[in-house]
Formats: sequence, structure tokens, C-alpha cells
Amino acid sequence: MSNNQIPGDGASSSVDNALRLLELIGERQVLRVADAADLLGVARSTAHRLLTALRRRGFVLQDKPNGAYRPGPVLTEIGLAAIGRIDIRRSARPVLEELREQTRETVSLSLLEGRNVRFVDCVESPRSVRVGNRTGMVMPAHCTAGGKAILASLAPVELDRRYRDRDLATRTPASISDWEVLTRQLEEIRRDGYALNSEEGESGISAVAVALRDVTGAPLAAIAVVVPSSRMPTEESARELAPTVLQAAEAVQQLLHAEL
Repeated sequence: MSNNQIPGDGASSSVDNALRLLELIGERQVLRVADAADLLGVARSTAHRLLTALRRRGFVLQDKPNGAYRPGPVLTEIGLAAIGRIDIRRSARPVLEELREQTRETVSLSLLEGRNVRFVDCVESPRSVRVGNRTGMVMPAHCTAGGKAILASLAPVELDRRYRDRDLATRTPASISDWEVLTRQLEEIRRDGYALNSEEGESGISAVAVALRDVTGAPLAAIAVVVPSSRMPTEESARELAPTVLQAAEAVQQLLHAEL
């Protein structure tokens, strides 16, 4: 009998094995069914059943059928809730302030929550006409530059899991409501390394954003310069800000990785 099994209590045994699988995924980053079965001391069919259940809930991902499993977004979200949010805010704050000084525009930090983004920190522009503090606001991810930057960084299977019904909420006439349009835009973001938003979440507000990634390449958050649309009237003017935002995102990532 495996050390993980509890005599007479099949439910407890299954829970214990599932939790052990999560530990193994976290330790190894990549786990195959055969290895999981050997490490747990269970049949391959049992290991496969447990991994399938974890995949359905987003705890693990599988890039292709019969492929290996790796950490899923729910594990990332749990980790952020436990240790990451405050660390990201603390690490990012000096960079947000420096980016604000460089651009003289409002700068925000946001996290992905399901299909939404939550703004967890913000430093306001010193200008009299500016975008105000957005800390605490929640908006559909695809309606924001930061949200689109994070969505573009997700594994395809994870993006599909979050938007299985392809339903896209709208906030303004400029909001993306068509899945194919969003897909094409996400491809452009992956190519360029940054996302743009022109009044898609709020009328009169535009933004440029870059995703922040952990050491495995998974998206953790996004940093964005948020501007009154009158000061960013064209896509070209928005793209002029992109190199500065990319540089700031790289600075935050170096700080985060140094803490790991």
C-alpha cells in the first residue's frame, strides 16, 4: 500500500494523492502520467484520472493530448494570493514612479482574475488633465491594454479554458466583441511584445501595456501607461511609448526574479 493511501477512506486517499500531485508539479514543473503513477505508487489509470480532474479545474495544463502536465493558472493565482501580490506591488512601485516621471502620465499595475483584471496599484500623472487613480477597479481583461497583454501571454489551452463560450463583454462602442478580432489582436501583441488600448474600456482613455512574467515565462501581471486619448490620438503616438514601457517591465521582472 502506498504511504499516501489511508486504509478504509478512499475519498481521503484521492484528496491526498491529488495534493501530492500538485506538490510534484510545483517541484518538477513537468510531469508525465507514468512518472506520477510511479511516484504516488498508484496505477497509471488512477494517476491519469487525478491529473485530468486537476486539468479541468485549471491546476495543471497539458499542451497537447497525451503530453506532459505542467503548472496551470490556478496554481499561479493561488501563489499570487499567498505571496505574490504584495511582493509585486512592493517591487514594482519604484519602477511605476520612475515610469510616471519619464512619461508624465498615470501608470498602473494590474492582475488577471478570471476574465477580468484588477488594478492593484497606480501612480497618477502630475498633469492637471490626467487619468485618475484606478486602484481597486475591476474591468474585463480584453477591454484593457494590461489585460490584453496578459491574455496574449497565456498558453492557448488556458486562454481557451477561460473563454470557452467566446463571450466578450463590452463597455464602450470601441470594445472588442468578436472573438476572431481579439485573436488577431493577441497575435499582434505576442509579435510586438506590448498591447494597445484605445477607449475600449473607458471613453476618453487609452493605454500601452506590457505583461510581467515569472521565471517560467508565465504572466504574473501587467504594467501600463494610461493616458487621456486627447494626448494619444493615433496608434503611432501610442507606439512611441512602447519602448519606455517595455524597459520598465524588464526592470520590474529583474527585481521580482531577484527575490525568488
